[in-house]
Amino acid sequence: MAFFDLVFDIPADQTFTYRIDEKSEASVGKRAMVPFGNRDCLGFIVAERENPPEGIEDKAIKAIRRLVDAEPVFDERDFEIARWMAGYYLCGTGQALAAMIPSGKKMIHPTLPGSDDAPDAALEISDEQKAALDAITGSNSQVRMFYLYGVTGSGKTEVFLRSAEAMLKEGKSVIYLVPEISLTHQTADVISKRFGSQAATLHSAMTPSTRLAEWMRIRRGEAPIVVGPRSAVFAPVPNLGLVIIDEEHDSSYKSGNTPRYHARQIALHRCSKEGALLVLGSATPSAEAWKLMAEGGIVRLDLSRRLSGGGMPEIKPVSLAKTEGCLSKELKEEIRLTAQMGRQSILFLNRRGFAYFYQCPDCGWEQTCRRCSVSLTWHKSRRRCICHYCGYSEAPPAACPKCGSVEAGYRGFGTEMIEEEVRRTFPDLRLRRADADTTGKRGGLEETLSLFKTGMIDILLGTQMVAKGLNFPGVRLVGVVFADTGLHLPDFRAAERTFSLIVQVAGRAGRYFPDGKVIVQTLRMEDPVITRSCALDVEGFFKAELNQRKALNFPPFSRLIRFTSRAREERRANAAIERLASLAKPLIPRGADMLGPAECPIGVINDNFRRQIILRSPSMGAIHGAARELLARYEKGKDAKVYLEVDVDPVSML
Repeated sequence: MAFFDLVFDIPADQTFTYRIDEKSEASVGKRAMVPFGNRDCLGFIVAERENPPEGIEDKAIKAIRRLVDAEPVFDERDFEIARWMAGYYLCGTGQALAAMIPSGKKMIHPTLPGSDDAPDAALEISDEQKAALDAITGSNSQVRMFYLYGVTGSGKTEVFLRSAEAMLKEGKSVIYLVPEISLTHQTADVISKRFGSQAATLHSAMTPSTRLAEWMRIRRGEAPIVVGPRSAVFAPVPNLGLVIIDEEHDSSYKSGNTPRYHARQIALHRCSKEGALLVLGSATPSAEAWKLMAEGGIVRLDLSRRLSGGGMPEIKPVSLAKTEGCLSKELKEEIRLTAQMGRQSILFLNRRGFAYFYQCPDCGWEQTCRRCSVSLTWHKSRRRCICHYCGYSEAPPAACPKCGSVEAGYRGFGTEMIEEEVRRTFPDLRLRRADADTTGKRGGLEETLSLFKTGMIDILLGTQMVAKGLNFPGVRLVGVVFADTGLHLPDFRAAERTFSLIVQVAGRAGRYFPDGKVIVQTLRMEDPVITRSCALDVEGFFKAELNQRKALNFPPFSRLIRFTSRAREERRANAAIERLASLAKPLIPRGADMLGPAECPIGVINDNFRRQIILRSPSMGAIHGAARELLARYEKGKDAKVYLEVDVDPVSML
């Protein structure tokens, strides 16, 4: 009789043995429904064995109820990636496999992107592009990592595509990662025009069944080039030759759920295991990548000028200090002038809703979420004050509940308020808002971007989904409505994120004409992050930022592992983190240290109290073993009502 070892989407790193199913169709690489505890669970079959585990009788082993897959959906290579992820990110192997493999149960055949038409006529490429392409495609065995560092609009995509073409000619496969689903569609269009039905797309907006069908098409070798956001890094392509990570700096490459993997780290692992090249690219590299380039760990390839006839835009910081409303006089004038020229504007604000806090000027009372330690955002269109962390909502108060003052009201502005002011100021212009509130339905964002690209919209107003990578020929003006939004969050990456966003959104202006204009509205005219982003001074920013990070001993000069305890009762969250800290102290190696225990910057989310400790060391190796041992000791006698999150290389510290 055959037996099979299965793993499950649980935090335990162990296998469970089951007997073969009635139809004898079970095999390694398939998913199966099996009895697990007092319910049926989906498991992954990872090994076959002739005998049951030692000390367990045949009749004590339960049988597989039914198989989910007709053919295997993962193989030994996928399982190796999952085992490595479980080891590095301190989670269960089953949790890693669940993150990798689409959850569809039945397969439907997707409509294939593109066609087998001949590719677009090849563009002429610049000398810089040619030099970059030669470096990548002619790379010797010593150099396996490249960084395409170029100003926005300098033709990085064309270098990526030609590198991919060269790989496909050698019979190898390519994974092309982009940070956002909005960019996935744009890149997928370009790739399907170039590569026809050889291309496949994987992203979370697809139905699970469609994703599974694409996954199997890729596994069979029918789609040697795969495009998608973070999870596409797991695409089961045969003979991997190249992984491209566009907009490498973007924080959406890091997963917010267990396993908290970073696509860049998975790509590095796959490339080293499978002998593939890794090519990263951005106009605003991450601090980690910038340091690696400076030290020669990654080969830097520069693209210093805009193609398509565009020049770098003129960027002007404008003070909001004495402005009534959300739009400065300068920004209004430029919007009007741009419209008169028959061109388009993008207005960017990384805050949705109408206004982002309700405050009483007399007593200082502030309306906060009942379940989270954050302010509620006023959504005028829904007439509700909503928490963007847990979804709690309530009606706005008519007067201050604490002192009764009728002076209490909303402060700050979100995209709804900007929309109202723009419609009032420019009633003759066509405006569309693109944020999480307006693009929720399937295809909503694609429709908006498509209308904007064809010139049917004069002003596109949005959050960061309009800031990255998008290429619109008609855009002359970009207005950053309020540049200070994320500048002073309690996170050591706040300056880096703000700088990247301003430079990236500025890059949408004047890509095809040399008259691009960017207005950056701010209350901090002298802040070095604002002045350097307006000067597009990437070198100056990173010099100052890395000096500060070094002085404070934060990444990229150290590595972090963050442990967060979460509980409904404050005393439980406190007790768990105190216990964890006391267990950690004797395990911390020389040269490493521990930050905390402390309350998280956002201390309560959805009625869960949050407390943290952070292990910090110059190298990951020094604290990784300590973290593993710490978790093993913590598991003995842990409080079942406390949830512990483990984040290796955290990106957000909130």
